[in-house]
Amino acid sequence: MATCPNGHDSADSEFCEVCGLAMDAAPAPAASTGTAAPPAAAPTPAGTPCPACGTPLDGRFCEACGHDSLAAPPPSTVEPKAPEPEAPAPEERPREWTATVSADRAYYNAVMAIGGPDAGGITFPAFCPDRYFPLRGKQITIGRRSASRGVNPDIDLTGPPEDPGVSHLHAVLVTEPDGSLSIVDLDSSNGTTVNDDATPLRPHVPRALADGDRIHLGAWTTITVARTDA
Repeated sequence: MATCPNGHDSADSEFCEVCGLAMDAAPAPAASTGTAAPPAAAPTPAGTPCPACGTPLDGRFCEACGHDSLAAPPPSTVEPKAPEPEAPAPEERPREWTATVSADRAYYNAVMAIGGPDAGGITFPAFCPDRYFPLRGKQITIGRRSASRGVNPDIDLTGPPEDPGVSHLHAVLVTEPDGSLSIVDLDSSNGTTVNDDATPLRPHVPRALADGDRIHLGAWTTITVARTDA
């Protein structure tokens, strides 16, 4: 009995009775019964930071947290830091208006030059110191006090000395929400002018004022408004 190259016993001396291989052929390669083993991972160099906690490694597994350095790093649990809020812009210091009441010789001369039925009986005061009024509130009235009429203006020009050309309720200063200031003539007897404009203001129509404007009323009274830091 013959043996084929694959090791089978066969009574046929030319071809194997078991696998059919020619007796003088080369043996068939052995069939693989398993999968090839994956290549071994390269060891992690000593001192490499742990992907999980950052501790220097002395081997594959971290001695601090036990993480496998060959595995993917764990998801971060650190919440992102909220951006720092921007510092608010410094607030502008509040500002307020003040009024200075003066006896104005130049304005008096201009009034006398125009003349009028009462001009001859009005004289410029010999002594009239300036008076100062802080302008507080939304409306500041200007005039001369009258108990019989119940008039008590915020800027009282009763005197002495008294300007007879000022009406009891002559005008009103109005502070706007944005801090600006306006003057309104209250249909006074002798009118109100501003700066060098000799045209009287229209009654009950606001006229915007600027820092340093001069309000003229009566025969010699000038009110200068100024805006200052509070």
